[in-house]
Amino acid sequence: MAKLSKKHKEALSKFEKNKEYSLEEAIDLVKSITYTKFDASVDLSVRLGVDPRKANQMVRGSVTLPHGTGKELKVLVLCTQDKEEEAKAAGADFVGLDEYIQKIKGGWTDVDVVITMPSVMPKVGALGRILGPRGLMPNPKTGTVTMEVGAAVKAAKAGKIDFKVDKFGIIHSAVGKVSFDKKQLTENASELLNTIIKLRPSSAKGNYVKSIYLSSTMSPGIAVDTKSVGA
Repeated sequence: MAKLSKKHKEALSKFEKNKEYSLEEAIDLVKSITYTKFDASVDLSVRLGVDPRKANQMVRGSVTLPHGTGKELKVLVLCTQDKEEEAKAAGADFVGLDEYIQKIKGGWTDVDVVITMPSVMPKVGALGRILGPRGLMPNPKTGTVTMEVGAAVKAAKAGKIDFKVDKFGIIHSAVGKVSFDKKQLTENASELLNTIIKLRPSSAKGNYVKSIYLSSTMSPGIAVDTKSVGA
């Protein structure tokens, strides 16, 4: 078993492991137990009472965080030539089609968001095995397959995030940085949680939101009282 560092032990001493805290209390605690020298990410892990193996219980969507993620996202737009200027004007970092498809096939995935158009999805679909596992595959449900590529780029740059329940029934997502103040983190986390709650599948039975944990990069997770967020 790995030996706990002095800072990790100090962090664990600041909260009760089996206690559930309100969202605002959890945010205060996470900010107080983060000792990284860099501006750590603040993350939510939400375990849902769904079976993601069933298509009618797959929970996925997108949300624009009120205060952004604190991360400068790199956006790739795979589009036809007539849409390139629109994508560039909106702030896309990489714009093109065939040359980037070849780069991705060669292993390049140094982007955070990939946006494309319905007409080129047959080409982009061939990248599923590379982009899919990295959470980069464009999808109409998250607004990343659209004719409005400029609007999609602006939304991504403004703090729009995509999320999807994993095979264990958990949604993991960043909701900001430790440097954000409590109000910003609370509003960002609430926006994500409210969106997840609204997406409850009609086929999901019993308790939908089973647990919520808040943590930062390398910090222990703090249990959040699901009732405190209306779940």
